[in-house]
Amino acid sequence: MATLMPLQAPDIRNAKRLVVKIGSALLVDGEGLRRQWLSALALDVAEARTRGTQVILVSSGSIALGRRVLHLPPGPLALEQSQAAAAVGQIRLARAYEEVLAPHGITTAQVLVTLEDTEDRRRYLNSRATMETLLALGTVPIVNENDTVATDEIRYGDNDRLAAQIAVTVGADQLVLLSDVDGFYSANPKEDPAAERFDLVEAITPDLEAMAGDPISGVSKGGMKTKIMAAKTAVAGGCAMAITEGSVMRPLKALETGAARTWFVAQGDPQVARKRWINAMKPRGTLKVDAGAVHALRAGKSLLPAGVTAVEGNFGRGDPVDIAGPAGEVLGKGLTRYTAVEAVQIAGHRSAEIEGILGYSGRAALVHRDDMVI
Repeated sequence: MATLMPLQAPDIRNAKRLVVKIGSALLVDGEGLRRQWLSALALDVAEARTRGTQVILVSSGSIALGRRVLHLPPGPLALEQSQAAAAVGQIRLARAYEEVLAPHGITTAQVLVTLEDTEDRRRYLNSRATMETLLALGTVPIVNENDTVATDEIRYGDNDRLAAQIAVTVGADQLVLLSDVDGFYSANPKEDPAAERFDLVEAITPDLEAMAGDPISGVSKGGMKTKIMAAKTAVAGGCAMAITEGSVMRPLKALETGAARTWFVAQGDPQVARKRWINAMKPRGTLKVDAGAVHALRAGKSLLPAGVTAVEGNFGRGDPVDIAGPAGEVLGKGLTRYTAVEAVQIAGHRSAEIEGILGYSGRAALVHRDDMVI
């Protein structure tokens, strides 16, 4: 009888697509931006890219930087003060990343998002397409919540959960939260000397959730509760997540070489998890396709307008639709990049004709293969 191999912790060197969350307390101290630390992190990013890993950085710090420039008092800020601080700090934050990554030949891109961008399917697809394009072009996206416009009703409120949502959106296989603690503990280690760190978490149970405490730092917003929420989102989307102490120089190198950490094990592959999510949606319409399109779809291609013979239903951009063959048999399901009205207009036409028909340049595929289950 075969014996079961013990569960192995993920290795950051094996990541294909890595999301790294950087907290405010790591970037900003009493003197301002920790430039030397950020330069060391840039070495880690450059090394990961040399291995072929695509890297996305989800960075806090804009409000912390901006409030110093505006001489705002310590403690909680009013919403309009936070937005003003973010507007000032975001420029400085983006410039800092550009300056430390450029010497390594790395182009940076700034991506500002709100909760609505991931909750609304149309915005979600637009965000995903933009991020995919940026990664394909070899950039390192720097993502932050758009604090200059976000109100409490449309905020994530912390970048732990934002990082997890970004990881799921782009199909990352690993997410690393650089924190002010070196992992997840049974209690707050700064208050309870007997607290024990978990090296590997296979399942997030109610008992484990109950161990999460409140934020330790006076600068960052996220505590262990938000990190557990982030872990639940990440692992359900097929992305392993690590919590590790980030203040050391080259924290990703430290994680690679055995630094203390907690890994949360992913529940399956990120692409499989995404396909499962799409397949569970209720279709809003049907796209009927010809035999040529059937062959292309089964070969893993996207659905182009030229292969569509009929459009049924009333759906919007980002809505799920069935994809049916010439005899009406359902081949699969996907998220459409056009409304039903637009799909009717471009059906049977080549992608190069879309702009002439609709009056604006659209996407080449009606349903992209990454947004499809066949």
